[in-house]
Amino acid sequence: MSFPWANQYKPKNPVMQWVDERLPLPRLVYNATGAGYPVPRNLNYFWNFGVLSGAALVIQIITGIVLAMHYYASVDGAFNSVEHIMRNVNSGWLIRYAHMNGASFFFIVVYIHIFRGLFYGSYKAPREMAWLLGVVIYLLMMATGFMGYVLPWGQMSYWGAQVITGFFSAIPIVGEPLRQWLLGGFAPDQATLSRFFSLHYLLPFVIAGVIILHIWSIHIPGSSNPTGVSVKGEEDTVPFHPYYTAKDGFGLGVFLIFFVIMAFFLPNAMGHPDNYIQANPLSTPAHIVPEWYYLPFYAILKAFTVDFAIPFTGIVIMPAKLMGVLALFGSILLLFFLPWLDTSPVRSGHYRPLFRKFFWFGLIPTVLVLGVCGAMPAEPMWVMLSQIASAYYFAHFLIILPIVSRIEKPLPLPGSITEAVTGKPLKAATA
Repeated sequence: MSFPWANQYKPKNPVMQWVDERLPLPRLVYNATGAGYPVPRNLNYFWNFGVLSGAALVIQIITGIVLAMHYYASVDGAFNSVEHIMRNVNSGWLIRYAHMNGASFFFIVVYIHIFRGLFYGSYKAPREMAWLLGVVIYLLMMATGFMGYVLPWGQMSYWGAQVITGFFSAIPIVGEPLRQWLLGGFAPDQATLSRFFSLHYLLPFVIAGVIILHIWSIHIPGSSNPTGVSVKGEEDTVPFHPYYTAKDGFGLGVFLIFFVIMAFFLPNAMGHPDNYIQANPLSTPAHIVPEWYYLPFYAILKAFTVDFAIPFTGIVIMPAKLMGVLALFGSILLLFFLPWLDTSPVRSGHYRPLFRKFFWFGLIPTVLVLGVCGAMPAEPMWVMLSQIASAYYFAHFLIILPIVSRIEKPLPLPGSITEAVTGKPLKAATA
């Protein structure tokens, strides 16, 4: 973020000067997080969730490393090693519950972060790259979370791996070989557990690397803001430190309060009781469900129940299972194209009355309905609701959003961020 009024960092300590001249790490940290990084003065608490996502990732990495020291990646010992961690390792129960609930809290803050970006148009130019990298982070999180769910080797772990990897077999020609490559065999077994454990350990560090690129891509054009108006001058900004470090610190404190409450008092509220039963390939659970953060996509998958065929011929063009798999992946991949689907010149939903209605009364309820349907058995009522909600989800991004962006008459935008905050016009930069 190259502003002419940004402070240039010059260490005062001789040792820091020596380090900065040879390895400008102090300068980099200062310009990225300190007074050397001006940010819009009107950011609200929804902008805290990027920092909270980073804090959640740190919790996951630290607790994950400790758990890996005691975990035994074997079909004969994985379940017992988890019990060993809970019962015999000093504070092992706390580390495991922190890791379990940390995954849920990570997805909670990321989902809020995503929907904040959707409402305030954070995916629009010139921040398309930041949005695309954010979607990549989300995909890596989904892969990491799925592999981590398999590691306890409980009933839901085993059958979740069986069902989810079974989706790949619907892909013609390459599907079944791909599934066998993922599992390391024809069904979840020792090879599956070994490779899932190694990948689950590796991917968080990959996520951390992509997050660095994500932050870098934000710093080049600068942070977005609730008005969607570009920075006009020095009065539109404040230094990141101390103003937003204090605000982020408060948000982090609130986040940790809820996190500690869940870890200590409701540790299993977001899990499934069947996962405390050791995996048994000969006993299928009555109702197989993924973790709660995958439920909307699971509902989209289950919404396809009829093969696409030529009438009266019996010739199947596309099986229902394949359509469900394509819709599942398509529901996430279409987010990559969002910067070009929404062509409105106005970024913030605050100044887009028609967009705001479809967002709050269309998209948000649809995602919630999909989440409920994903947790329910495949009964006619829930399948029908899944089909309706899935149809609206795709229509929102592929039909409604492009049309709204063309026909909508936005509200008048403020002349500057300062004008939006104070009601007074921005002073000339040279004054």
